[in-house]
Amino acid sequence: MARFVANWFKRHGIEATLEDVATGRPNVIAVAGGHRPGRTIILNAHLDTVGVAAMNQPFSAVIDSGRLFGRGAMDTKAGLAAFMLATAAAAERQLEGKVIFAGVVDEEFASLGTESIAVRFQADAAIVAEPTALEIVTSHKGFVWLDIATTGVAAHGSRFEEGVDAIAKMGKFLGALEALSSELKAGPQHPLLGPASVHASVIEGGQELSSYPALCKLSLERRTLPGETPEMVRAEIQAVIDRLSAADPHFHATCQPIFSREPLEVSAQSDIVKILGQQLLAQLGRDPVISGMSGWTDAALLTGAGIPSVVFGPAGEGLHGAREWVDLESVARCSAIVLAAITQFCANTGS
Repeated sequence: MARFVANWFKRHGIEATLEDVATGRPNVIAVAGGHRPGRTIILNAHLDTVGVAAMNQPFSAVIDSGRLFGRGAMDTKAGLAAFMLATAAAAERQLEGKVIFAGVVDEEFASLGTESIAVRFQADAAIVAEPTALEIVTSHKGFVWLDIATTGVAAHGSRFEEGVDAIAKMGKFLGALEALSSELKAGPQHPLLGPASVHASVIEGGQELSSYPALCKLSLERRTLPGETPEMVRAEIQAVIDRLSAADPHFHATCQPIFSREPLEVSAQSDIVKILGQQLLAQLGRDPVISGMSGWTDAALLTGAGIPSVVFGPAGEGLHGAREWVDLESVARCSAIVLAAITQFCANTGS
């Protein structure tokens, strides 16, 4: 895929480079403009997709009634194509400022591609391609993954006076986690994202039916709102453990962070949001919709690196599902709107 994108740009007279961020996994970088003073913007779209289990002909790219079907059609080959076309058109216009197209790897797992971009490049703003139905997404939740382990005392199942059941102790934690979930749902609400949330994800424990289990492990996910940090979440979960330990001298548990990503929040008054909104109004004849999304995107990494980033892309259905499609008219509109927006933004045109 990276080679295909790079070759496409070269056929359109734009130099493109492949930059490995992991063995055999390159980003594609193509640059338009840079010949006249102006601002720099990144167009970011990921090259990878999720798996194809349960899909029928996932790579056929069948077109029916203006919809293109197949794995990645919506997430996010359509946005990738729209941004490629916008970058090529910007190069032909010899616009002021510079457009950095970044086709990135690994968004569906650990975002190694955009991590590399965020370190290597400086820009005044970025647009990240994801399916938003032509709405401007300025915020989304982050997440924190944690491992919880409860410990007991191994013993023969007949010797209840010696054994301490680590799985039963985890049950106490699960009950407290459910209570915390209810508290979060009833707690502070973000105007675009709603409440924070927490859920148990994976649990394992025990060794055979005739033994008291000495260990039970639980992995959980806490979805975070802008302003919440991994440290705050760990303290929140540790407080749950401390309360259970105080109430039960046989309750022993540890909390270990695994991985986290920050939420996204960009001001609706930032230039990139206002300019993108102006071009939506001009080309679609309707007021732009500013929205939030539930899933995490690479825009949070770029914004965290000091590059204000919004999420924008075409319409479709079947995200990570067995029947994925994208609306082709919305892809064309996406490309035209992005081209107009980057032309205005890079020219330092105020809003």
